[in-house]
Amino acid sequence: MRKTEALDAAPVPGAGMHAGDAALKPFVPGEALRIACGAVSVEIVPKAGGRILQITHDCVDWLQGYSDTNAAMIAWGCFPMLPWAGRVRRGHFNFAGRSYQLPINLGRHAIHGLGFAMPWRVEAHSARRIELSLQLPEDEHWPFGGRAHQCIEAGPHWLRMSLDISAGARAMPAVIGWHPWLRKPEHLEFAPTRCYPRDVDDIATRPLANPPPPPWDDCFINQRPVVVRRSGQSLRLTSDCRHWVIYDQTEHATCIEPQTGPPDAFNLEPTVLAPGETRSAWFLWEWV
Repeated sequence: MRKTEALDAAPVPGAGMHAGDAALKPFVPGEALRIACGAVSVEIVPKAGGRILQITHDCVDWLQGYSDTNAAMIAWGCFPMLPWAGRVRRGHFNFAGRSYQLPINLGRHAIHGLGFAMPWRVEAHSARRIELSLQLPEDEHWPFGGRAHQCIEAGPHWLRMSLDISAGARAMPAVIGWHPWLRKPEHLEFAPTRCYPRDVDDIATRPLANPPPPPWDDCFINQRPVVVRRSGQSLRLTSDCRHWVIYDQTEHATCIEPQTGPPDAFNLEPTVLAPGETRSAWFLWEWV
């Protein structure tokens, strides 16, 4: 199932939904906490996957938020992806000589990790900054445990997000990133160098290739700022991540997703955290 097909069904979660399509179920935001500075205002909903509900700059909303017709867990706000980002093919991977099966939550695959579906704990909250944490399970959903932390901070014309994941007593694979549902840009400047081709399952593969023309649902190698323009504003997106997924196949939104590895990284390019080791990343929004 392609993401476009899944999201066509998102306005009416439950209608004809497969048992494994948990990512399409309605996900109510719950209480929103606010941070702000200058022209930037941000609403965060800790219980709804520690995600951002809305980002506003100078009275312009930048995210597709929650509504009765846009209620699916996968379809709104800006949410952290961990301990994996994008799809794990059929939820299956091998690690340290053992085979593991993750729960399927979209079509035939496990998508976007666990963090976006779990309540996060508020560790600190001030006028312009919030910190959240998440204890990962040690069960059939994720056998390794570990802990995640994120910080969201607003400046006069910028927003900075940082995210990290730490292994517990066991080594584990890990990929982290962000999934913002940006309202449809009027103009997008994006100049990646390479792309992971998609196979018949629409999952990233190797070897790398030249970037195809849009529309995209693809993972790219990119180390340059991404510029988005809409409603008379210009937004520059940068990150220390070199993998960027761009999804622009809907009319209402474009997703611009920096992450520390490609989709299906557990099978394609495994990154391993030793016991107690931490992986970190940052994502900066600047209105210029």
